[in-house]
Amino acid sequence: MTNLLYRCCTNILIMASLKTVLRKTKLKNGKYPIALRVTKDRKSKFFKTPFEALLSEWDSNQGRFNKRYTQFLKANRLLGKIEDRALENISDLEMSEEYYSLEQFERKFRVQTNPFSNSLISFWDEIIDEMHSAEKIGNADVNEETKSSILKFAKKTNLDFGDITVEFLEKYEVYLRSRGGNDGGIGVKMRALRAIINRAIKRNLITDKTYPFKHYKVSKLKSRGVKKALNLEEVQAIQNLDLGDYTNLINSRNYFIFSFYTRGMNFADMMKLKWTDIHSGRIYYQRSKTKGNFTIKILPPAQEILNYYQSNPHYVFPILLKPNLKPNQIVNRKRKVLKKYNKDLRELAAMTQIKKPITSYVARHSYANCMKNSGAATDIISESMGHQDIKTTKAYLKELDTSVLDDANELLLQ
Repeated sequence: MTNLLYRCCTNILIMASLKTVLRKTKLKNGKYPIALRVTKDRKSKFFKTPFEALLSEWDSNQGRFNKRYTQFLKANRLLGKIEDRALENISDLEMSEEYYSLEQFERKFRVQTNPFSNSLISFWDEIIDEMHSAEKIGNADVNEETKSSILKFAKKTNLDFGDITVEFLEKYEVYLRSRGGNDGGIGVKMRALRAIINRAIKRNLITDKTYPFKHYKVSKLKSRGVKKALNLEEVQAIQNLDLGDYTNLINSRNYFIFSFYTRGMNFADMMKLKWTDIHSGRIYYQRSKTKGNFTIKILPPAQEILNYYQSNPHYVFPILLKPNLKPNQIVNRKRKVLKKYNKDLRELAAMTQIKKPITSYVARHSYANCMKNSGAATDIISESMGHQDIKTTKAYLKELDTSVLDDANELLLQ
């Protein structure tokens, strides 16, 4: 590692160091990205370079390509130039600032000397790397999918920030709709792109003078899918169903009924529920989505399900099969089990002659619907579901049960 520019300031030794490194995140092509790592005050930031390499092509001690890499001499010279630009920026900051932060270096390096500073895709890749490092695998996947979709639409391998105009966004929306996209799915992609541009502005990589989302409003892209909910009789029909030889459906039936009787607990939270979260007849957990803390009294139907799984050693449900899984392993396991869960729910609906489409989230909708039909006040339903704003609950309930409107229509026949 190259240590550089030691300086004493108020009797504190300030040091910046840099090294070109091979990142540990393996790419789809089997290679690994090469990045410049800059460290100061015991914190590091990674800056993407245009290079990728196999493990066998990289000398980790030297921070350079070895002879196995095609045109390794030319590539190493370019790596040296990138390091030189970083050194120049550090030197400038050392000369002009009493104290400077790693963030100040980042702004200066990106804007003034990084040849890829205007590249939306390079910056996006770096943010995706940061998400992986922070173990935000789901967010990383959404951003990777959105980035790939936009590049496919643009028919390019790279885009600059300036390419994202109102016209670009409108044409991209048309492109997505022509391929079956709805408001909900398009909104997810547009929000991901907007968040990347906002982050670039926050880091002073670009200005907001030509910010396209001033005129292109993502708020218009609201999912209009009607929420489906079961009534209490339909929930009980699934609960009391004799599965007989259909033992493969037992887990999915249990997940659905447990969610219903625990105020619509999300699948992600059920997946992570541990036996240590349960004591004194109550369940204590933090909701993954909102980070709100919940304490729930265990009702008899939920207790029966807990008894069924009492031999499981760590987690309550057989979704995460062992502790200390890596984030990507948790995500993969969640996807696999959730896919089977939703498939099983369709089969359970058919067996109970329920015509409504059922998914894992219908348990949460059904809980809210049954609470509403039982006469529970909206503020009670709101608090029980962990909504942070009662307006959310009102909108939520408005989309559920239409029986009151149906009854009103019946008056026409009198």
